[in-house]
Amino acid sequence: MSVFSVVIPVLKVYYIGLKVLLYQLFNKSFPLPVFPKQNGRVAIVTGGAKGIGYETAKHLARLGMHIIIAGNSENEGQEAVKRIKEENLHQKVEFIHLDLTSLKSVHWFVKTFNDRGLSLHILVNNAGVMLVPERTTQDGFEEHIGLNYLGHFLLTKLLLDKLKQSGCQESSARIVTVSSATHYCGELDLEDLQSCSCYSSHRAYAQSKLALVLFTYYLQQRLTAEGSHVTTNAVDPGVVNTDLYQNICWPAQLLKGLVTGLLFRTPEEGASTSIYAAAAPELEGVGGCYLYNGQRTKSADASYDEELQSQLWTLSCSLVGIQEQHHKAY
Repeated sequence: MSVFSVVIPVLKVYYIGLKVLLYQLFNKSFPLPVFPKQNGRVAIVTGGAKGIGYETAKHLARLGMHIIIAGNSENEGQEAVKRIKEENLHQKVEFIHLDLTSLKSVHWFVKTFNDRGLSLHILVNNAGVMLVPERTTQDGFEEHIGLNYLGHFLLTKLLLDKLKQSGCQESSARIVTVSSATHYCGELDLEDLQSCSCYSSHRAYAQSKLALVLFTYYLQQRLTAEGSHVTTNAVDPGVVNTDLYQNICWPAQLLKGLVTGLLFRTPEEGASTSIYAAAAPELEGVGGCYLYNGQRTKSADASYDEELQSQLWTLSCSLVGIQEQHHKAY
């Protein structure tokens, strides 16, 4: 393993991060408009117990949605439910356990949710890990690609029929997937999706975030071709002050401590584009977009590679054990 194969991804990720921080220094956070009440709609938010996910769940609950917080910590989940309900006792918020590092847990979560007999109008794929040491999920996947991407891929696939049944011509169901600006420096290696040949946490993280954008675009193509009333968009929260940064190198930790108040978005600000994608009336029927700071933005060139999208989809189905029905090329 060469030094360059480790150093280059680090430099790329921090370069992207610096660019975003400079943008945030000179540009205010996207101010959320006032949305109409959306009583009766049901939303699942993964990683909804803290950070961006919590702020997303809290705001959607304020709009009258029935919120399912999905997470791997019972204590954190129940505490989040309690805090949201303290604001308004009439808000419908509950927690269901979900461990995205376990395909078995994803199946259990979907069965538990389906047994509730609820509709599903909003799925926010928010949970994630960043720059974790080399380790694998319960199913043997590298953790970034396993949790950030494959766990959400399987969750979305298993909930897709429910979303299709819940969406209608006047009000589509929506899938919102949280990516990151680091996807711009991501490179997808289908021959080594698990980063076995040369592990770099920076490369693995960027790859997982690129995979989420590729997945979003390809899924939208399929949904449009089917005439389904479901839209899917990817969102970029910016550089946000959350627990995700606990694994960055110590010089970056030191710098973060000095500039957080000036340059980093708050979790509430970071959640604004996710909330916008989930609830904005002007995005009714609009899918296949990459949204940053409340605006449609061009994603990485590689994310528009339709052959790569298709190949990733096929490989992902195989990895999570889904039998893919034959579809025509889109």
